[in-house]
Amino acid sequence: MTDPGSHPASHPGSHELIPAPRSLRRAPGSFVLGRGPVPDLGRHEAIRTAVDPAVADELGPEGYRLVVDAEGVRITGGGDAGVFWGTRTLRQLLGPDAFRRAAADPEREWTVPYVSVEDAPRFRWRGLMLDVARHFMPKDGVLRYLDLLAEHKLNVLHLHLTDDQGWRVEIKRYPKLTEVGGWRERTKYGHRMSPLWDEKPHGGYYTQDDIREIVAYAAERHISVVPEIDIPGHSQAAIAAYPELGNTDVIDTTSLGVWTTWGVNPNVLAPTDTTLRFYEHVLEEVLDLFPGAFVHIGGDECPKDQWRESAAAQARIKEQGLKDEDELQSWFIRHFDGWLAERGRRLIGWDEILEGGLAPGAAVSSWRGYAGGIAAAQAGHDVVMCPEQQVYLDHRQADGEDEPMPIGYVRTLRDVYHFEPVPPQLDAEQARRVIGAQANVWTEVMETAQRVDYQAFPRLAAFAEVAWSELPAPAARDYPDFERRMTAHYTRLDALGVDYRPPGGPHPWQRRPMPDGVSGGLGRPIDGPPPIV
Repeated sequence: MTDPGSHPASHPGSHELIPAPRSLRRAPGSFVLGRGPVPDLGRHEAIRTAVDPAVADELGPEGYRLVVDAEGVRITGGGDAGVFWGTRTLRQLLGPDAFRRAAADPEREWTVPYVSVEDAPRFRWRGLMLDVARHFMPKDGVLRYLDLLAEHKLNVLHLHLTDDQGWRVEIKRYPKLTEVGGWRERTKYGHRMSPLWDEKPHGGYYTQDDIREIVAYAAERHISVVPEIDIPGHSQAAIAAYPELGNTDVIDTTSLGVWTTWGVNPNVLAPTDTTLRFYEHVLEEVLDLFPGAFVHIGGDECPKDQWRESAAAQARIKEQGLKDEDELQSWFIRHFDGWLAERGRRLIGWDEILEGGLAPGAAVSSWRGYAGGIAAAQAGHDVVMCPEQQVYLDHRQADGEDEPMPIGYVRTLRDVYHFEPVPPQLDAEQARRVIGAQANVWTEVMETAQRVDYQAFPRLAAFAEVAWSELPAPAARDYPDFERRMTAHYTRLDALGVDYRPPGGPHPWQRRPMPDGVSGGLGRPIDGPPPIV
């Protein structure tokens, strides 16, 4: 990554870049950008930026070259995104104080070491999925996470906007989705088997102007926001707001409220024309808010019990010539696959959507392991690899009693650094179908921004390097070097105010001691290494 024969940079931590660039050469000396306020990297007289088609040809639109010498700073990008990522590297070269909103030392002299950097991403989808349905994150928190993604050269924010426990986006045609579906009366505290409840009502939603602000803020940072509207499962919040969406011939859907606990919910959408038209209207407004190519429609964890008992569902199966309820779910997904394609958009969903076949433009988020992604790539579909065993950041980070609300397998910083998005079962052509990778943050047990920070960081830094950098095979990766560079990166996270998990274990205020009288059951730790599936 760096030239071992070159000279060290002028101050500690200035060249410990994360994610690691393709190449970095140092030279003796440094350039002084000025004294006083944190430099404005977009409009500084000594920082020259340009877009060069030759860089695009060689490194792609997100690639860049950064040169610092006696003449100043020059950043040349393959496109505007490349220039922007070059400024993120420059910020790291300035040292951790450059990540503060204002200079801690008003007399600080800002110097940049003489370097030559050439860089480009390995994958074009470098994502974070943020679940704002289980625990709502107010708009300012989402904007803050967009800043954090940008500093790690991540370029996709997948917003999980709807689920059984809440509907988080304003739909003007159907106001009860947020008036009713946006709030639950209480919340299970911990895993679904926990005996405890938080009796405070919980909720919130983004207005359409909030969404426009989020999308515009992301675009300024060359980040695409992918909305997820979950169908046909994970839909009790919508059914609570509009009971006609549920299987009314099986249960009294008017009795359903927004779900207050966790897990897989039996109350799913009815496969009726009413439901199809309703979600088409919802998606019309969603497409107006989110201009990106992809719309995520969920498609996972849809129990079929109500469909088996529903005369309306069985009539739909017969009408469409379907074999069973599994094919009925595929019919549901294919309907919206075609609907989105007609409007120039691409459907993406969790890997269950493979069952029954997809249109050529549809893509798959492979979450249950690698197998779904392998099958999708072999069938000619684009894939985002996000296997829960590797990059679900709600899973615990250590096997200690101090870990707050332990969920899932132990996934350490080292484990995430050794995640490989392209499985060996794919040949070269199929491997090109893996358009990227994504880390997922499910928030059932993350009720505050501090809890989200703790679960996401520092592991998101390791994931960012996996998604951006041209790393060798996992067994050959230099984790000690990454760990050494993380020493500098922790000081950047400190300056950014990130409440990350320290490498030695949680701070006292990050621990979650067992409440009095409760002997266990708040979390759901799984022992042993995760399976590779």
